[in-house]
Amino acid sequence: MNLFKAAFSVSALTLLSRITGLVREQIGAALFGTSAMMDAFQIAFRIPNLLRRLFAEGAFSQAFVPLLAATRARDGDDATRALVDAVATVLAWALLVTCALGIVGAPLFVYLLASGFAPTTENAAVVMTRWMFPYIGFMSMVALASGVLNTWKRFAIPAFTPVLLNLSVIGAALLLVPQFKARGIEPVYALAVGVMIGGLLQLAIQAPALLRIGMLPKFGLTPASLLAAWRHPGVRQILAKMAPAMVGVSVAQISLMINSQIASHMGTGAVSTLVYADRLMELPTALLGVALSVVLTPQLSAARAQGDMVVYSGLLDWGLRLVLMLALPCAVALAVFGQPMVATLFHRGAFDANAVAMTTLAVMGYGAGVIGLVGVKVAAPAYYAQQDMQTPMRVAIGALVLTQVFNAGLILGLGMGVAALALSIGLAANANAGALIWGLKRRGSYVPSAGWAGFALRVVVASAVMGMGMWLAAHHIDWLALGQHELLRAGAMAAALAAAAAVYFSALALLGIRLRSFMRKA
Repeated sequence: MNLFKAAFSVSALTLLSRITGLVREQIGAALFGTSAMMDAFQIAFRIPNLLRRLFAEGAFSQAFVPLLAATRARDGDDATRALVDAVATVLAWALLVTCALGIVGAPLFVYLLASGFAPTTENAAVVMTRWMFPYIGFMSMVALASGVLNTWKRFAIPAFTPVLLNLSVIGAALLLVPQFKARGIEPVYALAVGVMIGGLLQLAIQAPALLRIGMLPKFGLTPASLLAAWRHPGVRQILAKMAPAMVGVSVAQISLMINSQIASHMGTGAVSTLVYADRLMELPTALLGVALSVVLTPQLSAARAQGDMVVYSGLLDWGLRLVLMLALPCAVALAVFGQPMVATLFHRGAFDANAVAMTTLAVMGYGAGVIGLVGVKVAAPAYYAQQDMQTPMRVAIGALVLTQVFNAGLILGLGMGVAALALSIGLAANANAGALIWGLKRRGSYVPSAGWAGFALRVVVASAVMGMGMWLAAHHIDWLALGQHELLRAGAMAAALAAAAAVYFSALALLGIRLRSFMRKA
């Protein structure tokens, strides 16, 4: 298997997911705007979505995938199949209880997240929370299936899966909203129906892929089978690893919550500014970070289980070089070309020139941390592959503290505005990634291969050349005035980005770096 091609395919499918997600949001905004009922839906969807990030795609995946890959490499497919069956059985029973409690406790969850809702809005949020709470069950099982498929190097289905949610909600918005409205049913409920259909589709698409590799789980449906699964040593090991992993995942969410709370005291538009800037920042971090993490985690775990630290270090070195080569130009683009991108994507209607200026500064702040944000996605799995959840957790807590220290210095000390919140997250992310990589080097797990200094210098030079061209394009075109011709502005941005990519990779080639050298086999 070619790891570079695998990472590229995951990245391409992630991009498709982001595009369909943007279309989903645009249609929702066009139909419901910022109405009270849309607020109710957002809160109702946020509850299972938050649990999904913390448990299914966070702590559970970080504990399950390394153990799964290590078990397969060390003990073979039969032992791995037994582990998957045991984990699936315990997970299924736990999800039944969790979903039942969530449906019953929906009013409490809504109150904790949105105590200021009017009674009608609150009631709608409770109804939709109850409808959508089983979504966490679907996505937990999807996380299990994705971990198995990624370990078997079947990356396409897990990467494509999120697209189904977006398409389902889009379909529900276009087809069911008019039907609900005609029958006197609250139209926004159609979006909740779309979420549930999407969850079912995401789970259903995993089954044929698992069946093809002979790893479709066998669920224990009796108390005796549950007890037997509970006694499986792998299940106990996963549960023990999940606690520190959950703390580590929670830290990122807490940091965002703190920054949102600070932003709410910085004047009208501050919170929205961070949200819009975050959308742009997530493009490179998702396309690069998620792809590399998905591809590398099972490979690192297998190498570690086999005791082959040369391969382990080589995989890590390959990933970190890709981080620098692909994330640095993205950081430069956000720094010098942020205003054209913000203007093209958002400058219309109530999003005026002042909003563009504020969001651009926040985008630049996030840009300072792109390398760190992507780097963590490579460095942290290196610890998970060693069954070490504690170190990333401790480093993440340190990054949380450091973020607030930067906030205090930049906002209170230097008087910076909302852009300081984005810059603080970016700087702390760089420190986070740096600390993780330093720890791997210190324990001898990672030995950088020769030529790093020359490689880094060439990437910096190519990025600088590209950056100069993007700076000229940003300052010699009036991107705000070009808003009178939307298609022309979008075409100009696309052409500028395409030209920048061509210049960057041409400069790399002239400096002696070719993508062919990253075609690593696994």
